[in-house]
Amino acid sequence: MPLQNRVTPTGDIIATPHRGMFTGNRGIIHDPATKTLTRRWASRAWLTCLCDFRGWRREVMDGRSWTELFFLDEATAFAAGHRPCFFCRRHDANRFRAAWEKGNGFANVRAGDIDAVLHAERLSGGKKRLHALARPLQELPNGVMLQEGNESYLIVAGQALRWSPGGYRQAESALQSAMLLTPPSTVRALSAGYRPVLHESAIGC
Repeated sequence: MPLQNRVTPTGDIIATPHRGMFTGNRGIIHDPATKTLTRRWASRAWLTCLCDFRGWRREVMDGRSWTELFFLDEATAFAAGHRPCFFCRRHDANRFRAAWEKGNGFANVRAGDIDAVLHAERLSGGKKRLHALARPLQELPNGVMLQEGNESYLIVAGQALRWSPGGYRQAESALQSAMLLTPPSTVRALSAGYRPVLHESAIGC
């Protein structure tokens, strides 16, 4: 039976056999004895990490260093409120920080500064915070994710693709009242030039 360690665009953590392109963490949020979750986060640093780094191997949910979570792709991780890790993804993290500074009008920000802004943007009363769209869907940068009803959608070239744990497919109809899932500061970083890694199904739609 798959463990409950796959993150959805809404930030929920579900059990599914699909593992995705990235791992990451929110601190220690599981019980090693039962390999079950005890909370949704334990740190404001919600990271997106490489699944393969220096050949290191970890037993999932085994120790007490951090809880391994998994994401379909980087757009999913961004929507949930994560950012690139400065340890295993230093180049990407520095690119993201530069775009985040440019898009949000800051300079010389630290990782903790970004985490503080993201924490306020991703949560409301302990639940996922949704934001109103500030511009038409067609003007959103690639990698932004939206929520309408119970479904999450990725925007690529102005088109909406419906998310699922195994990949994306074309939306069945036009979105009418979608809300923004991706934190606004991250949207501005995407607009400023950061290119997120997307699942191959997003390219083929």
